[in-house]
Amino acid sequence: TAQPTQKRVLVTGGSGLVGRAIQHVINEEGGGKDGEEWIFLSSKDADLMNKEETQAVFQKHKPTHVIHLAAMVGGLFKNMRVNLDFWRNNIYINDNVLQAAHEVDAVKVVSCLSTCIFPDKTTYPIDETMIHNGPPHASNFGYSYAKRMIDVHNRAYFEQYGRSYTSVIPTNVFGPHDNFNIEDGHVLPGLIHKAYRAQKEGKPLVVWGSGTPRRQFIYSLDLARLVLWVVRDYNEVEPIILSVGEEEEVSIKEAAEAVVRALDFKEEVVYDTDKSDGQFKKTASNAKLMRYLPNFAFTPFEKALKETCDWFVANYDNARK
Repeated sequence: TAQPTQKRVLVTGGSGLVGRAIQHVINEEGGGKDGEEWIFLSSKDADLMNKEETQAVFQKHKPTHVIHLAAMVGGLFKNMRVNLDFWRNNIYINDNVLQAAHEVDAVKVVSCLSTCIFPDKTTYPIDETMIHNGPPHASNFGYSYAKRMIDVHNRAYFEQYGRSYTSVIPTNVFGPHDNFNIEDGHVLPGLIHKAYRAQKEGKPLVVWGSGTPRRQFIYSLDLARLVLWVVRDYNEVEPIILSVGEEEEVSIKEAAEAVVRALDFKEEVVYDTDKSDGQFKKTASNAKLMRYLPNFAFTPFEKALKETCDWFVANYDNARK
């Protein structure tokens, strides 16, 4: 006989990059557990910037657990244009979701932050204790401060109500179902799309910036597996960085060269140094994660990138771009 549902897990942003990866792990890899029911929301189900709609969808599903992934997101160049929109929209979304979860008595909420929230002027590697130690990079301060406030929110829910609401801080996430938009997207999917297009047109791949900035990339499926662990077994209110180690950091140039190999790109690669580089690096320590899960096996970068490129080519017509 089927076990009664002990956990009803609601995922906001369920159709995005990380939401799709969680769906894949639950449905294709047997990552779900007995007694768990999974609900994946997309923006079609509710406008989370609207308090009433958010409350209604939470009242409808009455989750015991929430994975909060929904956000207004974009790459460096989009952030630089509309910092106010990023601040207001994300503050609304986060306040509505956390309060609606509290009102339906959800026992656990795991929200997704980002390494761009860390102080711009800092020592490296960055760890979980350093989030609020100075202003974030000026390019995306609206988004960064809104995300930092989730940590403030969580601590206040714990202090006032004893809630186990926490957050995870992934580094640069990539994988199938990403947004491959060249103008407004993130660096890796943008490079994949540009290389795919340049290959078709027999033109060089133009990489924006100098290629020297460094990033830690985490495969969306690895992140999904880690988020499931956080929901089930991580009991701190303090955030946890979910990332490959510092030694896995790659330059944008190395990332571009890996894309070239994955797509078997035959033209030349040029760097448009008139374009902004953004932050040079934001190296994060995964020491805390490694203390909890010393044997977690990350997918090698080249393998994950190849799978992502293959997905993009196979799903070109339907991919977000």
